[in-house]
Amino acid sequence: MKNILITGGAGFIGSHVVRLFVQNYPQYHIYNLDVLTYAGNLKNLTDIESASNYTFIKADINDGDLMEEIMVKHAIDGVIHLAAESHVDRSISDPMAFVRTNIIGTVNLLNAARKAWGADMSDKRFYHVSTDEVYGSLDNGGFFTETTSYDPQSPYSASKAGSDHFVRAYHNTYKLPVVISNCSNNYGPNQFPEKLIPLTINNILNNKPLPVYGKGENVRDWLYVVDHARAIDQVFHQGVFGETYNIGGFNEWKNIDIVQLICDIMDKKLGKAEGSSRQLITFVTDRAGHDLRYAIDAQKIMKDLGWQPSLQFEEGIDKTIDWYLANKTWMEEVTSGSYQEYYSQHYS
Repeated sequence: MKNILITGGAGFIGSHVVRLFVQNYPQYHIYNLDVLTYAGNLKNLTDIESASNYTFIKADINDGDLMEEIMVKHAIDGVIHLAAESHVDRSISDPMAFVRTNIIGTVNLLNAARKAWGADMSDKRFYHVSTDEVYGSLDNGGFFTETTSYDPQSPYSASKAGSDHFVRAYHNTYKLPVVISNCSNNYGPNQFPEKLIPLTINNILNNKPLPVYGKGENVRDWLYVVDHARAIDQVFHQGVFGETYNIGGFNEWKNIDIVQLICDIMDKKLGKAEGSSRQLITFVTDRAGHDLRYAIDAQKIMKDLGWQPSLQFEEGIDKTIDWYLANKTWMEEVTSGSYQEYYSQHYS
């Protein structure tokens, strides 16, 4: 049996990764480490929380001594590091929180792994999950590849770029067995409604304005979160040490087109008059340093590891909307903050 530590496992992407590993690898024991900030929700994992090969640990990666203790106590063989501050708007208002979690927290984990594993790192693996935002902004042509130079434009992307550099440095300097992936924008069930898609869905349900930055011309490549979890599975098991893998959905959409698509789908599903939700669209002052376009070239992971996305955006967004409509209580709890009571009720 291997012991795998997944950080940030109560968050949006992390919860899908935890579920996949718990269900697909009964020979592993999965330790889900999360500090449970506003974006960490244990209700994302109620379906597997009683599994014999699953343990939740409430802890902060900013506590370096505790990370070392956990690595040794649970004889951790592999780390999948997803814990991060991830919302660009929050990074603009509080950049130091991103420095602490995304850079210092990552280095704490690297140090803990290095000390716990010692000289014999055979059969060990440290997998750092990052973002395509480290590459900066594209114009209307070209794609990000694994060799694209870093050019972060926000405090968030700068902090993730810094963490990527530290992971590579620990591989080069200390021979730590690391792999890195950089993914495009994720969407799907359980995403906290500060991000574009769940925010739009929630505001339509509550007849609130739908804020769109600038003219909505910014382009993102969208990846269904379950497909990302599948890619993480393959990179963790098959990725070559020291290598980076870009993960994208081959689904480029302008923000305004996504909002309008969600409006039209929601009108049909809610039995509203055609075009009524579009009336809620409100253009607001553009975000400072807002990157124009992200687009991932995912040929490497497709060719080397055999992964490919299973859903096109239109199908994925329909499934996503259906999930939120079927889980209105979940949305109400996360927007009110009451979901944070779950830990004290079930884990204290």
